[in-house]
Amino acid sequence: MTVQQHRLANGFRIVTEQMPGLQSASIGIWVAAGARNERAAQNGIAHFLEHMAFKGTKTRSALQIAESIEDVGGYINAYTSREVTAYYARVLKEDTGLAMEVIADILQNSVLDPREIEVERNVILQEIGQALDTPDDVIFDWLQEQCYRDQPIGRSILGPAERVKSFTQADLAGFIAEHYGPSQMILSAAGGIDHDEIVKLAESLFGGMSAKPNAVMDVARFTGGEVREDKALEQAHFALALESPGYRDDAIYTAQIYASAMGGGMSSRLFQEIREKRGLCYTIFSQAGAYADTGALTIYAGTSGEQMGELATVAIDELKRAADDMTDQEVARARAQMKAGMLMGLESPSNRAERLARLVQVWDHVPSLEDTIAKIDAVSTQDVRDIAAQYAVQAPAALALYGPIAGAPDLTKLQERRAA
Repeated sequence: MTVQQHRLANGFRIVTEQMPGLQSASIGIWVAAGARNERAAQNGIAHFLEHMAFKGTKTRSALQIAESIEDVGGYINAYTSREVTAYYARVLKEDTGLAMEVIADILQNSVLDPREIEVERNVILQEIGQALDTPDDVIFDWLQEQCYRDQPIGRSILGPAERVKSFTQADLAGFIAEHYGPSQMILSAAGGIDHDEIVKLAESLFGGMSAKPNAVMDVARFTGGEVREDKALEQAHFALALESPGYRDDAIYTAQIYASAMGGGMSSRLFQEIREKRGLCYTIFSQAGAYADTGALTIYAGTSGEQMGELATVAIDELKRAADDMTDQEVARARAQMKAGMLMGLESPSNRAERLARLVQVWDHVPSLEDTIAKIDAVSTQDVRDIAAQYAVQAPAALALYGPIAGAPDLTKLQERRAA
């Protein structure tokens, strides 16, 4: 498998990886225009625009967009995150050109019909309502806001309902004009593809776009803080975040291994101590999420209101204990899980295309898989103990609590236990 890259004269980037033997291809455009790129008055507009891309172009209706891909047995979709909006398709390899042409059409020729805007506005308001009815969606949005208060990266992706109700055709067109330039786009393809053919077609579809300067993005600052809402739910939801490295920091590998050892599976410390030994919850996990320039190690659990206090304090104690007695076996297991998850995921052309796009966005090139594995293997038990000590005592923290949490400790109490 060979990764190849190319940049058009206008700054449009292309990255491909041929996977011999595959009869299908995954291809898409990753635009550096997510929720993090919105001004406060625009919160939710990147996601709104993602919806509108499928609502008709100058030459295709919404139905024709769907039919053009599904008539050949393919699949087309999109998503919005805090740092990107992605438009992608999975098709048989002989239909790669069709997929590229459809994606180019929806990105460059959307008509943003006012009638369709109203239809999709109602759809998104329903999506927001559904999220608000899902406690483990709500709590992570709240936690994100506390991690990065008063910053674009801290705002929700869907945006508040009052903002969504106000967006106009001019607002959507303005966001496209500001953020959908060729240098803000990455075409990524993997599977049964030919790099030279992809480049040739990309030149014809995107080469005529006018170059424009990239918008300046604020550097993220992990602020920390607390939000809690007492509500009559069946479970109390607990989410704790500690500042951790971003993608550009090699310490991300240590943080991810630590997070896996603490709460990445049934053999992890939090699962064994809090669920298996004490029976304090059904679900508990930890993960180290990252952006280009920041990250957060998050612990989540759902429990009863009566048991929330014990669960929270035991979680803090486990974080601290790992700094003293994390074992070689635990680190080896976490390394193996991390490598296996990455390598198994790369058997999918869709996952591979997404990885390529993300790496080009962060680094402007694709580090070799061998280099990545070597960095994972280089993480020692002492490295993990050192980062555990940092997380246990020093790292800024954010806390979100939701449900019957009247008796739950606040962030100040947890900070005192961290420092004790």
